[in-house]
Amino acid sequence: MKTRARLPRLIATGATLALVLSLSACGDGNGGASADDGKIHILVYGDATNKIEKQVVDKFNETSDVKAVLDTIPGADYQKKLQTIISTPQAPDVFFNWGGGSIKPFVKADLLLPLDDFIKKNPELESKFLPSVFNNAVVDGKPYGIPMRGTQPVLLFHNKNVLKKAGVQPPKTWDDLLDAVEKLKDEGVTPIALGGGDVWPTQMWFQYLYDRIAGPELFAKALEGDKSAWEAPESKKALKMIRELVDAGAFGKNYDSVKYTNGGSVALVAQGKAGFELMGSWYYSQQLTDHPDFAEKGLGYSAFPAVAGGKGDPKNVAGNTNNYYSVLKKTKHPEAVAKFLELMYSDEFVKAQLDVGNLTTTTNTDEFIETSATPEYSRFQYDLVADAPSFQLSWDQAYPQSAASDMHKAIQQFFNGQLDADGFIKAMQALPTE
Repeated sequence: MKTRARLPRLIATGATLALVLSLSACGDGNGGASADDGKIHILVYGDATNKIEKQVVDKFNETSDVKAVLDTIPGADYQKKLQTIISTPQAPDVFFNWGGGSIKPFVKADLLLPLDDFIKKNPELESKFLPSVFNNAVVDGKPYGIPMRGTQPVLLFHNKNVLKKAGVQPPKTWDDLLDAVEKLKDEGVTPIALGGGDVWPTQMWFQYLYDRIAGPELFAKALEGDKSAWEAPESKKALKMIRELVDAGAFGKNYDSVKYTNGGSVALVAQGKAGFELMGSWYYSQQLTDHPDFAEKGLGYSAFPAVAGGKGDPKNVAGNTNNYYSVLKKTKHPEAVAKFLELMYSDEFVKAQLDVGNLTTTTNTDEFIETSATPEYSRFQYDLVADAPSFQLSWDQAYPQSAASDMHKAIQQFFNGQLDADGFIKAMQALPTE
């Protein structure tokens, strides 16, 4: 990024045989941090980006006596299976995570290696990354993760042709969005596609509206254990506005039977059956994979709209600040792991990530944006993140993983009208913060 002064302030983010066999063929599924088999095992979330991780492993293995093995778990199963193996002999040496609350329980259980010594020997393991992003994997004052992949702000995507036909522009304000909802309904299309069957896409509407209305401080208080934050007037206002949007028919009536993970909501936008979809920046790559012609010609994007009178800066963003590699304390090859992590800020790594649409958070990212697969899109994300006073980590990543299920349940039930505002507030107050 151009200057550090413009960077966002982050708000923090026995194994069974069947599980071992579920590890991808990318690796051998054997060994682990406690096994001295002359290898380091790198466990990642299984998706299309794994080809980059495989390239990095191959690059590392060209010169290292200790070889790296890439193991993957399909994305839908990753969190659950990681929890299952993290304290077993099958635990990896290095594993993919979201920083924030996703690693706090592992730190508390004394499973992770603080990276102080790595950084003392090689300060670039910290200095080569944007400090605001690096610090999202700092727990109790110690660093436990190195950024990898890219930043993932949540954007409001749209079908250009659908909006044009309805006489709608990408909304800059909440009132603009409400107006667009009515015009799109008049055209007979669902105004906003939503993969409510997955629940986490629904959460994105909550985290953005809360930020726009209350600013980042309210959620920060809640995350620190101040349960009164959820009772604040700003919280109740956000819930009222969400209720009004749902009742206006913005998401249609069948959103809970639609999923993002099976391409359902993605297809609604691509096929012109919906106008908008709020989703992480990976959405562009998803549309490019599922509907390449639409992605290249008909997909548009904009920032989340401002809310009049809100305390939150309209330039604030929400989403996943980055993914991280953390290290198991019981690894037998810490020196090799440290060398592997150095590749996360290499020019080769940055260019490879940009080529698949991931916006890295290294200090040299800006040098390579124009060489990315989608320069205009990469530049839009870059400027959005660089100008953001606050980057709110997704709620279900900022909270400990043990809170995710109950959080998602409360979000879905409020959205469906099964919980009123008081019920939602009580459910959020009951979530564990440690």
